[in-house]
Amino acid sequence: MAEQENSGTDASNVPDFRPDLAFPRLTEEMVERLRSYSQEETLPANHQLFTYGDRQVDMFVVLEGDIAISLPASNGETKVIARHHKFDFSGELNLLNSQGSLVQAQTVVECRVLRIPRRELQRLMRAEGDIANLITSATIWRRIGILGEATGGVVLMGHAGDAETTQIQRFLVRNSYPHRIVEAPADVAVLDDGLSDTDSPLPAVALSDGRTLHRPTITQLADELGITELPDRNIIYDVIVVGAGPAGLAAAVYAASEGLCTMVIEGTAPGGQAGTSSKIENYLGFPTGISGQRLASRAQLQALKFGVRFAISREVVTAEQIDGIHKLTLAGGISVCSRSVIVASGAQYRKLSVKDYERFENQGIYYAATAMESLLCRDSEVIVVGGGNSAGQAAVFLSGIAKHVHHIVRGKSLASTMSQYLISRIESSSHITLHTNSEIVKLEGERSLECVTWVDRRSGEMTTKPIGSVFVMIGAEPNSGWLFGTVKLDRKGFIVSGGTEGFEATPYATSVPGMFAVGDVRSKSVKRVASAVGEGSVVVSDVHRYLADQRNNVAAEPNSALAALRSAGAATPI
Repeated sequence: MAEQENSGTDASNVPDFRPDLAFPRLTEEMVERLRSYSQEETLPANHQLFTYGDRQVDMFVVLEGDIAISLPASNGETKVIARHHKFDFSGELNLLNSQGSLVQAQTVVECRVLRIPRRELQRLMRAEGDIANLITSATIWRRIGILGEATGGVVLMGHAGDAETTQIQRFLVRNSYPHRIVEAPADVAVLDDGLSDTDSPLPAVALSDGRTLHRPTITQLADELGITELPDRNIIYDVIVVGAGPAGLAAAVYAASEGLCTMVIEGTAPGGQAGTSSKIENYLGFPTGISGQRLASRAQLQALKFGVRFAISREVVTAEQIDGIHKLTLAGGISVCSRSVIVASGAQYRKLSVKDYERFENQGIYYAATAMESLLCRDSEVIVVGGGNSAGQAAVFLSGIAKHVHHIVRGKSLASTMSQYLISRIESSSHITLHTNSEIVKLEGERSLECVTWVDRRSGEMTTKPIGSVFVMIGAEPNSGWLFGTVKLDRKGFIVSGGTEGFEATPYATSVPGMFAVGDVRSKSVKRVASAVGEGSVVVSDVHRYLADQRNNVAAEPNSALAALRSAGAATPI
């Protein structure tokens, strides 16, 4: 079937597996406390508790017996990766979200267990702090173990350098979903299974239940794998957070931990632009730095622990307010209702004004420099474009992997746009050449980028090199298009908030009552990760105050509010 196979896991973000942390044993006192959330059952030998792809699985605590945890093996059978005995518990990261199970659990002998249903598990995670922390830590380390297994997760089959294959791979990596990549033969033929458009069969994703998706969209894949959780049409949430960058994740953690029913809507993956940073070295508390993806993953896990739901790969199309309730309509016609909204939708990458630019996106032009992208340019010359910290971090990171880094900026220096520690590293590196007052003027290649030309605007000198990877980090524009005509925006499209412009005087209040803005999408905000996290955490106090003021008007008749929204055209759930 395949000529070449390799893991798609970003190794730089996966620490060495720790079995002691993955499989902690509950104390007898903990087990006694768990009885109030569970029911005791006796199961026969060879009884299947759950299997690959099952969602919303219950958690099982072993009182007596032996439970085998398995992954599918390459020969079509199963591979036992763990055994649960007395006071061990089942489950991995899918205990905290709606993803399908990556493993199978089966009794080896007759077992006596405590079964904790998912609804009770959510209550337990809020009430039993020490047990919740133990479960959260264990599920993280078990997922790390699965990421290290050769047969865990899904199989992505396609051709290296193909734009669609790269897009799917990036989505899986950024959402920490286990997968492996298979390079398909040029003459591969895949049967049409009716699951997706098969005009061209690749890329294809083989699921753990045996089905294959051909050329799936990111939304289809997110739904199939349970990476997204669709909103409940019958619920009015306390707060909807739009965007899962640092500001949105901070807002979600603080809102949910303080008892607010919270949902996050995110178009791609947790982390926003910060999630694509290879290393953030000036974020408080991480003296040796941390990758943006790892920081985002930790924040998302905190949010999941407190019961936040995530609708991933979903874009908000419109927003309106009816009888004090906000109705957000998502792409595909799905709608969600909330008493308040925190807009943390961030910004999107700016593009170079060069002919054929769009043709080479994901086929030589990239907006992130992580371990995944670095595999494409090892021992080759690369270009980084941009004068900000993201570009500086990318240049320094790539200088340890690529043959040489050409750092191109339009300004005369980096002094006014980049932190001094990065400037010093760039200037002292023999693997980085800084080209000031320069810009790219020509891109060439057949299927993918092969050659780049740039010009020095002072001298007029043109330079052409056989380069196949360009990392563009020239700033961003606000993701606020869905809000045009709804809230007040400045001339550049950033949301105006606070002062005399907001519905109240707090810094994050927009012109629409109950709608707040934080992070990069907010006008005059400081474009830093730490600042975004701070805004996301502080705005929750404003939300609490707003909800308290509105409680008598809105919460008294939630059903009538829902009826009004439905009559206004709320979509039917799918």
